[in-house]
Amino acid sequence: MPSCPPRRPVMSSTTAAAFRLGQRVHAAGDPRRLGTVRYLGPVEGHGGVWVGVDWDDGAGGRHDGSLAGRRYFVAVGECSATFARPTALSGGISLPDALRLRYRVQDFTKEEQDEMYVFSTSQKRVSVEFVGTDKVQEKLNNFNELASASVSYMGVSSIGAPNELNSLVPNLKLLDLTGNLFSQWQTLDGKFVQGFNTLRLLNLEDNHIDSWDEIVKLSYLRSLEQLHLNKNRLKHVKYPSNLSPDGPIDDAAAVPFENLQVLLLGSNDIDDFSSVDSLNLFPSLRDVRLSDNPVADPAKGGAPRFVLVARLGKVGILNGSEISPRERRESEIRYVRLVMGKIESNDQEEIRRLHPRFAELKSFHGIEDEKPTSSISGPQKMASGLISITLKCVGPSMGEKQPLTKKLPATTTVGKLKSLCESFFKLKDIKVKLFVEEEGCPLPQPVEEDTASLMELGIGSGATIVVDEES
Repeated sequence: MPSCPPRRPVMSSTTAAAFRLGQRVHAAGDPRRLGTVRYLGPVEGHGGVWVGVDWDDGAGGRHDGSLAGRRYFVAVGECSATFARPTALSGGISLPDALRLRYRVQDFTKEEQDEMYVFSTSQKRVSVEFVGTDKVQEKLNNFNELASASVSYMGVSSIGAPNELNSLVPNLKLLDLTGNLFSQWQTLDGKFVQGFNTLRLLNLEDNHIDSWDEIVKLSYLRSLEQLHLNKNRLKHVKYPSNLSPDGPIDDAAAVPFENLQVLLLGSNDIDDFSSVDSLNLFPSLRDVRLSDNPVADPAKGGAPRFVLVARLGKVGILNGSEISPRERRESEIRYVRLVMGKIESNDQEEIRRLHPRFAELKSFHGIEDEKPTSSISGPQKMASGLISITLKCVGPSMGEKQPLTKKLPATTTVGKLKSLCESFFKLKDIKVKLFVEEEGCPLPQPVEEDTASLMELGIGSGATIVVDEES
């Protein structure tokens, strides 16, 4: 028989018709084992209908979507897929049902009823009090006081019936939906947001969300201040230009995400600068996380921190680290120099498209274009392009060396600077590696393009270069 997850007691009426391709599911009885439906139908040599599932953890499967030489679907990993009977899977439960399961007082002791706790996203314990009566209606009335709730990894897949959520928890301010089944929200419309405008923090981490269009639906939550989207599969971010006329709020003056101050996007698949630039359009955004995205990983062709700081004009906290006034100024100046060193065209429209803040920052910091130097010679020509940088030796084989401050032409390449360092510090048979220290970064950032000049890398006067050795 095809490999499948361990069976658990479930309702026998579950059939393949209950599932659809692309649907998020979990193993019946185990809401923490999450996967995506990739196949529905027969499996050669085995009777009945089967569901092909690609499991998130990449382990615990038996194959890659093929069986006995026949391919049914393509799984992410070589052993991340299984075929399961429909009764071995669950499509999830509604959010109101999950809240009742987690917080309704049932057969608890008096001490347990007196005080229960949920955990906020900052791991602070938030008290939820119940009066401890046996009447169901009185138990449900206690939900009126519920301000913080966590239903993480409970297999939540839908919002529930219209107005049910608002009736159940009308004063909810913090909702943690980490690790549930909200990759697509066919039911996320007026049901969720109409009349439910007390919510200030929504945590949707680890839900396999791959479409920003799904997130835009949340723009109708007018009170939302924090949105946690770490560990999803988002590739792009785009600020909605206006609220959809099909949305629950008929207000031409409504501003999407008007009160959103914190947006956590770490560990996604964002790889374009237009997504970074679009964050400037969120009217109240001050705290952004982009770490562990390709766009923020220099090793994958992404940008170092100073570029992100310069492109994000209003953000005060980036990747959990506060941006000081000094860091912002130095980052913006370095970014302008970087762009000036790399632009090959004088097409202002193209420059504006690729670097929306370039002209503004260039003017704000009073940075002038490089003047032609063909008629200038001698010391005057040399002085016009000199920058002052500090060099610090840290290599274990280099011995104790005092830092040096040198004036060098801005056109000095990284390769040339390495050679100069070998000469300055009398380094023999040591292959040099350079790093630049940046405020706000816990570790110096590598400088690896030997053919790039200091000007092209945005390195200007006052910079500190760390001289290390190749490991």
